[in-house]
Amino acid sequence: MDQYDVAVVGLGVLGSGAAYYAAKKGAKVIAFEQFELGHVRGASHDTSRIVRTSNFTPEYVKLAKSAYKDWAELEKAADQKLLTITGGVVFFPEEPNTPALASDFTKSLDTNDVPYELLDSTEVKNRWPQFDVPENVSTVYTADTGIAHASRTVSTLQSLARIHGAVLKDQTEVERVIPKASGTGGVMIQTSNGQFQAAKVILATDAWINKLLAPLGTHIPVIVMQEQVTYFKPSEAANFGSDRFPVWIWNGAMCYYGFPCYGEPTIKAARDTSNNFMTPEQRTYVHSPQLLNQLSSFLKRLIPDETRQVLRTVTCQYSITPDRQFVISPLKSHPNIIVGLGAAHAFKFAPAFGRVLAELAVDGRTNEDISKFGIPTSATCSSKL
Repeated sequence: MDQYDVAVVGLGVLGSGAAYYAAKKGAKVIAFEQFELGHVRGASHDTSRIVRTSNFTPEYVKLAKSAYKDWAELEKAADQKLLTITGGVVFFPEEPNTPALASDFTKSLDTNDVPYELLDSTEVKNRWPQFDVPENVSTVYTADTGIAHASRTVSTLQSLARIHGAVLKDQTEVERVIPKASGTGGVMIQTSNGQFQAAKVILATDAWINKLLAPLGTHIPVIVMQEQVTYFKPSEAANFGSDRFPVWIWNGAMCYYGFPCYGEPTIKAARDTSNNFMTPEQRTYVHSPQLLNQLSSFLKRLIPDETRQVLRTVTCQYSITPDRQFVISPLKSHPNIIVGLGAAHAFKFAPAFGRVLAELAVDGRTNEDISKFGIPTSATCSSKL
């Protein structure tokens, strides 16, 4: 039986990143995906994800700044353009049950020296007349916000992992990971296609994480839900090009977000954390007409366009940890097993996230501050991104 330095379970964007960076560091890597590569059952498919340094929490801002450097190095290594910088706005309405104010948001930007502009509704309308922003809304603009190409990023990480010698096995379900007896070290990985051995194992299995943790005596409180995004055809696509229209987030009692045209003459928008709870086995892949109507009504107010048309709605899967906290940590009882969970807001961090997982597996340490990203024990939920 071949012995590997690092085994990665799950080849979404985080697992693919971990496989690449571990192989790049010279480790002998094997990685497993229970479905086909590039599948649509998780949270790493489709076209676009928001990238930004702006965040409520200083630790995430700091990690995002590192991620931007990793994105640049990844693009250079792959000779691929993965990011499109558009600038981005976050709207903070003064309304009942609003989770936070603009001042809460900018504190973490100030802490990390991230430049931003604080705009009133008139300034927003003058700069982007596509928006109809109410007067009681404060807006934070960051110039470094943009878009990552989702599926291209995942395939790029997988290709680079293979170039550096990693073995990627799709259609291979990991049924159990078994730490070897104390003193011998390493982990046995039982799969649908045989057994493998590795010194360290990285679990990046998202909604399926507890199936592998349960036999190890560990449980992470994860809430799983089916989310959806909708692509709309605007009446004048030219007005919504990435050079004329920003990425946007509405941080109200309900959180919404959207994109300019990207690769096609459509704009994309969605509600965040719509609470359509399920398990992966229960998932229908059928979108909710009620959520679509809710989104369409919201867009009519924020981005008026009488002849805008709905083109298609795509579903994805959210796996929410307590307070949407990342998990980047070895198991205390089994330190050779490392968990990586992105809590449905990790794509913007993906290269840094994967690199840190690889550093923990290969070097046993990382210089990034992951002190807040341990194994959670309580179940609360927050929609702050």
